[in-house]
Amino acid sequence: MLRGPTRKPGERTKPIIDPHLGDIEDDASSTKKRSLMAIAGSMLIEISLFKLAFAWVLLLLVPGLVLGLLPIAAGIWLQALTDRVLSPIDGVVPLAILLLVLAIGWYGGRAFLRLAEYSFWSLTSLVVQPGYGACREALRQFAERLLPANASQTTRATLRAAAAAVAGVLVSAFALIIFFLVWPATHIFGGLEEIDSARRLVTVALANSLAVVSAYLAAGSLIWAIADSTMPQPRDLEHFDTAPDDARRWRIVHLSDIHIVGEHYGFRVESGRAGARGNERLRRLFKRLEEIDKVAPLDHILITGDITDAGRLSEWAVFFSVIEAHPGLASRVLIIPGNHDLNIVDRANPARMDLPTSPNPRLRQLRMLSGMEFVQGERVRVVDRDSGAIETTLAAATEPYRLDVERFADVARPRLSRSLTEAWNGAFPMIIPPEGENGLGLVLFNSNAATHFSFTNALGLVSAEQVGAFEQVAKEYPHAGWLVLLHHHAIEYPRAVKKLSVRIGTALINGNWFLRRMKAFAGRAVLMHGHRHVDWIGQCGGLLIISAPSPVMEATDDMATGFYIHTVAVTGGGELKLLPPEHIDLPGERYRG
Repeated sequence: MLRGPTRKPGERTKPIIDPHLGDIEDDASSTKKRSLMAIAGSMLIEISLFKLAFAWVLLLLVPGLVLGLLPIAAGIWLQALTDRVLSPIDGVVPLAILLLVLAIGWYGGRAFLRLAEYSFWSLTSLVVQPGYGACREALRQFAERLLPANASQTTRATLRAAAAAVAGVLVSAFALIIFFLVWPATHIFGGLEEIDSARRLVTVALANSLAVVSAYLAAGSLIWAIADSTMPQPRDLEHFDTAPDDARRWRIVHLSDIHIVGEHYGFRVESGRAGARGNERLRRLFKRLEEIDKVAPLDHILITGDITDAGRLSEWAVFFSVIEAHPGLASRVLIIPGNHDLNIVDRANPARMDLPTSPNPRLRQLRMLSGMEFVQGERVRVVDRDSGAIETTLAAATEPYRLDVERFADVARPRLSRSLTEAWNGAFPMIIPPEGENGLGLVLFNSNAATHFSFTNALGLVSAEQVGAFEQVAKEYPHAGWLVLLHHHAIEYPRAVKKLSVRIGTALINGNWFLRRMKAFAGRAVLMHGHRHVDWIGQCGGLLIISAPSPVMEATDDMATGFYIHTVAVTGGGELKLLPPEHIDLPGERYRG
């Protein structure tokens, strides 16, 4: 009988498949180890066609019907109102009917318009803006490959502006073709007399919706193109500032995308086996911060999103254990949500989808809210939407929802969702107000767009409500400097990339608008973000932008990574100065088995 090789007593051997090193399953969703085409192929095989069809009905068909029915409903209401106004008003009854029509039109119309507005932006974020953005970035990618490596920043800025203009014209022309093709099937601002069946009504509503969206795309793409091509283009920062000796200085640790995993030897979704295992590098990072803090105290430790790798509760438990091991540093840590904390990510299944009715997105939000309340709840404040006041801390603002949060985490009852939506939306932006007239304030945004598909989890959006709340607060501190924290980059970096895929679908959907609103803070603010794991410091229209590298991604265990400590100062005139940063190396440690 054949036998395997004998082992001496006490001899240490390795299994055929070493579990410490992982296997192909750890690379299932990794964009570092697999091409997007390979991942897309896996998706087509693994995706649930029923869930996909149901999601399309809820996310596209229903908003499309609502948007298409709006002109018909508006026409009917206007006709009814006109008939009542023009008919003779005799006595109390006709007058009461007129007032009733006006009341229904006012209250019901406002609710319907809000629903139509939501549906419009839902369709825009899913279909319209990504089309223009993809065309613009594809043209930039193609044109940048034709540029010499030593091309000047001015040349690259001119190319970026020209690509935006051409993309706008192309997308607008395509949208107009769609509009004229669908126009004969529309029924805009007409009555129901010519619509003789429910099937005909659905067809007309969808035709109306497609016409409205394509008309908007035709006009909107040109508007976006003009805005993109005429705005200042991003440039590398050519020099850092100096500050007067008497200016107050702050030392800011900027971390991002630490992607904590819940398993001791776990790999991360994006990097797979091309990245680090477990969380030892993060633990070594905090030990290094302890050493640095003893020599030169740190003011803030900022983590701009993607604290966890998949938004799992076990990952949050690891994060809490890391910072609780360093209580002196924990009191200076501030966190904001990233797409991996909130949206769908699955290391084993890139075809993962959550339906809009699923409790999973809400659970990830509540884990993030709980994490923020635990880490910084007594230090950050939230904005009262009516008064603009910031007296209330995050801990106090979430306290009324504590029982609902606990119950939802335990049973995921849909009836609790409304109050929890209020709790989540009310938490942003979080504010740390400046201390004194020339102090430094911090504003913490949620820049994540809600997505339901693992493959599109990286989309970003900063709501107008958040920006307006911050602007309201900032008016009270006209001579203060601000650190503006968000996860997503507002604009693509002015540098060539190897793959087109990395520059599409990851920036803010409304980045152009966001930068224009933030332009008012040029010279007084620094935008700090992560998301792309890119080490870049630049400016756009005088607004300083810092992109943080990830201290754990883009490197295997044996490779070195690093992070930055930034020093900022605010002068007596309210100018924010960005001084030369300090790069901190994190040496690699080879796994020895």
